[in-house]
Amino acid sequence: MGERRISIETKAGLLEGFCDTRFEGVLDAFVTNFESRGEVGANVALTLDGKPVVDLWGGRKSKEGAPWTSDTMCTIFSSTKGALALAAHMLVDRGLLDLDAPITDLWPEFGAGGKETALVSMALSHSAGVPHFRAKLEPGCLNDYQAMVDVVAAEEAFWSPGSRVGYQAMTMAWTVGELVHRAADKRFGAFFRDEIAGPLGLDFWVGLPEELEPRVARMHAARFDPNAPPTRFVAKAMGDRTSAASYFLRDTGRLLDVNSRACHAAEIGSANGIANGRALAGMYAALANGGSIGGKHFVGSDTLTRMGRVVSATHDDATLCIPTRFALGFMKAMDNRRLENSPDSSVILSDPAFGHVGAGGSIGFADPACRLSFGYTMNQMGLGLLLNPRGQSLVDATYQALGYRTNAGGVWTD
Repeated sequence: MGERRISIETKAGLLEGFCDTRFEGVLDAFVTNFESRGEVGANVALTLDGKPVVDLWGGRKSKEGAPWTSDTMCTIFSSTKGALALAAHMLVDRGLLDLDAPITDLWPEFGAGGKETALVSMALSHSAGVPHFRAKLEPGCLNDYQAMVDVVAAEEAFWSPGSRVGYQAMTMAWTVGELVHRAADKRFGAFFRDEIAGPLGLDFWVGLPEELEPRVARMHAARFDPNAPPTRFVAKAMGDRTSAASYFLRDTGRLLDVNSRACHAAEIGSANGIANGRALAGMYAALANGGSIGGKHFVGSDTLTRMGRVVSATHDDATLCIPTRFALGFMKAMDNRRLENSPDSSVILSDPAFGHVGAGGSIGFADPACRLSFGYTMNQMGLGLLLNPRGQSLVDATYQALGYRTNAGGVWTD
């Protein structure tokens, strides 16, 4: 394998970086994203056996704005959850957090509203019964960590804990985040900075320092087609105003002022991480290589095996209204391509892979079977609940380069 330095002009701007010649299909897909899929600015990065093999960036930090450079970062929305889950598993590995214990052992206030039987593992598996909050909160409220901890603790359970799966799109920041806080005696943002991002040298922040603000790209919302038939998610949200889907739809885009300094500075461990593809690939590299990398240890082999194991699967997620599959805090491959009126509701990986997608289409994941880590971030958001064709085309090209093939089940197999 040889390395190819990249400098390519596209209609969206200059693309730069490097690409191992084995992965030139990833480069081709990256260029296509800018030429015909509406990409504005983006970064995709891969490591194999812990070594960087692809790092491509380009386009613009905002439409008609400054170029997206090698150190540009952007909001990665729910791809942040992978970092939060890693922090929790590190504490489990150290014996400071017990997956089988009631949440109330660490956080007594959480037991209000019928949630007293919820276990720590349920906070990670999206089954604790608090997929969202019913109260109509004010914009900016998510930036107040302690206030949101109190909101989630007081929320009445949507179902008996453990009896149903409903994606904690926002609330995972506090259901898991407060467990990390109490187990580590340190808030998640600081724990992540001190024990993960800092030691690995990652441009990845949950609570961005003000001096780094000029490096952050502006996020552009997806454009909805008013003539398109409603997805299952929208149909449920509009048809049942007491559902988790309805409350989530009500608050999507309303509570998170994603381009504001206040949001960037806050700690919302489910939604406001700021990073680039290189940082996501760098974080997952340790998990693709036995739990350690560069002499730095994060989790042991038993914990790593548990991190990639499916623990909850449903044909009708209470929040997303699609079939979902989760490990403890991570997403697994989900093939919903045949689901009527629900485009871009899939993420096609290999079966051993685990990671997390973010709103608009970012993704980071580890594949321990082939010792691959992957990260993709972008500032033009796409429609759909999981990956859109830009991110999936990059994932597909990666697995094709490794000699994988798809099967009828929609996962990549070697």
